[in-house]
Amino acid sequence: RSSLALTHLCVLVQLFPLPTCHAFLPNFWSRFLTLSWDSWTHQYMTEQAILNITIETWTEMMEDRHDVDHVELYTSLGRVFWRAVGEVASSNAAMDFLSSTRSDPIYHFDSERVEGATQMLRQFWSQTLQLTQAKEYQGARQSLGQLFHSLQDFYSHSNWVEMGQRRLYLHLLNPNEPPVPIASEDTPTCAECYRFSCYNNLLEEMIHQTEPLLTSGYFSSYPVKPAGKCSHGGILDSSRRQGAEGGINKDSTSPMFSPHHFLHKEAAHLASMATLRVLRDLRNIVGSKSILRLFSVQQPPALVFVMDTTGSMFEEITAARLRTLSIIQARGKNRQASLPGTFILVPFHDPGFGPVMETDDSHQFMQYMEDLTALGGGDEPEMCLSALQLALTHSPPLSEIFVFTDASPKDHHLSKAVQALILEKQIKVNFLLTEDPSHKGGIKGTRKRKRRETLSPGRFSLYSSIASISGGLTIFTTNKDIHKVSAIVEDTTTSSKVTLLHTKVDTDSSHTFRVDTAVAKVMLHITGQLSNCELVSPSEIRQSLPGNNGPLAVLDSLKGLWRIQLLPPPEIGVWQLTVKSNGPITFNILGDSSLDFLYYFAKEANETHPGLRRVEGSPIAGVPVFLVVAVTGVSPSVGVSFTHVTLLGYKGESLQNVQLNSSSSHWSGEELLGYMDSVPRIPFSLRLLGRDKNGNLVERVSSEMVQPTHVQIQVSSAPTLLPGHSSSVMFEIFNHGPNRYFSLSAEDDHSILSQGDQQRLFIDSRGSVKRKVELRVPFTARVWKAITLTLTVQAEDSSDSNYAVVHLAVLPEDPDNIPPACAAMQVESSCPSVCSQGYWQVSLIAKDIGQSGLASIQLTKGEGTLSLSEVTEDKPKDEETSRRVPHPVDTSKNRKHPLVTESELILQLGGSQLVRGDHPLNISERIQREPIAMRYSSSCCSPQAEIVLWDRAGNIRRCHLKAGQQRALQNNNRAGSCECNSMLVLILAYLLACNIDYIHE
Repeated sequence: RSSLALTHLCVLVQLFPLPTCHAFLPNFWSRFLTLSWDSWTHQYMTEQAILNITIETWTEMMEDRHDVDHVELYTSLGRVFWRAVGEVASSNAAMDFLSSTRSDPIYHFDSERVEGATQMLRQFWSQTLQLTQAKEYQGARQSLGQLFHSLQDFYSHSNWVEMGQRRLYLHLLNPNEPPVPIASEDTPTCAECYRFSCYNNLLEEMIHQTEPLLTSGYFSSYPVKPAGKCSHGGILDSSRRQGAEGGINKDSTSPMFSPHHFLHKEAAHLASMATLRVLRDLRNIVGSKSILRLFSVQQPPALVFVMDTTGSMFEEITAARLRTLSIIQARGKNRQASLPGTFILVPFHDPGFGPVMETDDSHQFMQYMEDLTALGGGDEPEMCLSALQLALTHSPPLSEIFVFTDASPKDHHLSKAVQALILEKQIKVNFLLTEDPSHKGGIKGTRKRKRRETLSPGRFSLYSSIASISGGLTIFTTNKDIHKVSAIVEDTTTSSKVTLLHTKVDTDSSHTFRVDTAVAKVMLHITGQLSNCELVSPSEIRQSLPGNNGPLAVLDSLKGLWRIQLLPPPEIGVWQLTVKSNGPITFNILGDSSLDFLYYFAKEANETHPGLRRVEGSPIAGVPVFLVVAVTGVSPSVGVSFTHVTLLGYKGESLQNVQLNSSSSHWSGEELLGYMDSVPRIPFSLRLLGRDKNGNLVERVSSEMVQPTHVQIQVSSAPTLLPGHSSSVMFEIFNHGPNRYFSLSAEDDHSILSQGDQQRLFIDSRGSVKRKVELRVPFTARVWKAITLTLTVQAEDSSDSNYAVVHLAVLPEDPDNIPPACAAMQVESSCPSVCSQGYWQVSLIAKDIGQSGLASIQLTKGEGTLSLSEVTEDKPKDEETSRRVPHPVDTSKNRKHPLVTESELILQLGGSQLVRGDHPLNISERIQREPIAMRYSSSCCSPQAEIVLWDRAGNIRRCHLKAGQQRALQNNNRAGSCECNSMLVLILAYLLACNIDYIHE
């Protein structure tokens, strides 16, 4: 099977030519700054490894299908996938930019801090693994990026490559693998080098002796470089002038930045191999489906409802329930989407909200919807924003949320935190309001409200503002129409939807939108009070709406919403839409297409490593900035060329054109770069423009509104959270405007902030202040739980505001560092002189002694077959059926575990069998912490075997089996016994007392 996967992978490499390799420097811009065009970057190695593991895993899962189209699969890796990849790559690059990590040697294997860096690396591995298993994917992607950075830096910053090593240093992530000794602090490691290129400057004992010593270069002034030690080197390293002068880093192919530039490709190759191995090990433990969920591969969009459950909401709940059923049924018929999506429901009323009901089981979600009831009521305002904040925290990035209510918000104070989460995760929020904001009389449904004349007609304006910023819609409709209006849920939760036009106007207007060859289906949503409209096709065919069925489109006219679907296939070219209305209206035109884009703003960084640093939060108005655009869903056969981005105002007017540096996008995820002399001072959205291979114009629109500002929050440290302890998040606020007062707010989704009230700050023009917030984690907090902290700052004299979203996780104080154990039950060996005429077999029990539980099993050596079953705690019904073997038993051919009965060897794993070459069998979702019974059978011509066990904490045990010995098991323990606690010692002592073979690594 593995050979088949590799064949497919080779085909993919030929089909999709990747761009010229970039570097150990942070990202693609580093090539330009260092004049090293053929260097490899952290970003490139990370993206390539994730792409490879994705294609490899999906191909293996689809082995039973012969119609897998690899070109289609590659093209279908759209915005959500590349957004997830971008989060990992950004977290990786940030290690060179954040003040808390860029100069600390333990994050970069600098200054011979190899042991500390190794421990940090293993902590990142544990966090990534456990957060993935806990389905906290955003936190897992962040720690995975940090892990990749440190791991890749090892091969560039140490002398591993100079030793002549062409294999991976497995000890970094597996303490059971043999370590290489590290040079002591008083051991000289380098000779003087007075040139940019430092050939042979490592001392002989560092590279050529029988047991060479491991070292790495010192960087800058901390820690102080001892005499005779190697420097990192390059023009950004101040320690390069101290003896021994020179350096050994292999970050790039530029001699100015990398004294060992001539070994860059060798180091980059090993770093890339190590990165891919981490992903394969992660897949081995969490399973193929979990690794695909981690990167949002082939999943339908999340379905997220925020539901008012007060007494007047019966029709709305019913409408949402029926839409859910329709979507689930449609997805069930779609054979292409084999992985479930995310379903989230957050109810609210007054004064309560929540809990969050989240699942990837469609039947479970349908039950959540069925259990909703419309009861009670009270005063008109309710806790809508509190529920929305929870939904935003739990929703995957690029999701779409639908809020059903007929009440205004009671919790206005959360508006800035909600806005921050929307912008940070690029989530659209749509409000379906069954209430007329201008209505003055009557009482809706069974809700007992205050009389309408006491309520403000503008009480829903906050909803409209939130929807507008997010690129969503606010629809005022009625109970009569809510079921048909809720059709927008189905319209917008198709994975291939792209935005062709999104704008808001106050009066009658005319707009154009473009349909290109990559668009298959077009749906128009127009909200507001419309009287009529005219649609004109590219060939100037006209249709008036409403009216009889016409040649261009079908209209569904509802209270508050017009749904217009162009008749298929839509004509290619420019369409025109002219509308007349009785007030403000919003246009949202969607098309079915895989071709789309992502973007972010960045600024140049030249501290420890040159590169582009992503701007966190909103960009600063009036200053220069880089615009980075990643095109997604590009088929290699299309050949789309993108030339520029147009910045659009609230009403769709053009504000500024930004030229892009590249004329062609040959593969998804390629980043195009533009430079903006000055960020506009008003909110704007983006429109990407280009042409296909036939010269036809192509346009795509991002509907969310960027909010330029004159204030900035920069987080300097994101601490580890432990149950029963307090931790602080440090940050700095910069004022790019005049002297003034600001309000600072902090919100978290688990109410563990020690102080949640607003703080009032005065900051001078061009000044800054440093602050911190304290988080107090209760003893009862669940470990590996993600915590989202949202910081917002608002100027008191203007609309200037900004935000920072910090993703944290609760970690255990005592992590599981104990590998699983193997114990022999029974040995049968009959090997004559002619090996082909005999066989041998061993029965084993595998159990995780730590608290994590077994995760995966693989047969890595041997030509036999490994069969698996689960040992249960079931008690035999009578003594006759148990046939319990007394102990101790001393026979080489019939040795059984004294605590196990034959009736307890029940096949809970479906009679799973493994042979060498099979991928690891993931059992983490099939069993909890029960032991596993295994039987290995083999011809005597293959007298040795090796079984590898992983537990859910990432610990590894290698169990060696050997025929022809009385004990049948090779005792070769390299596991660190110092990590074993007293309970493990007692267990091993008990096994030995029972004369049980215990298999060591």
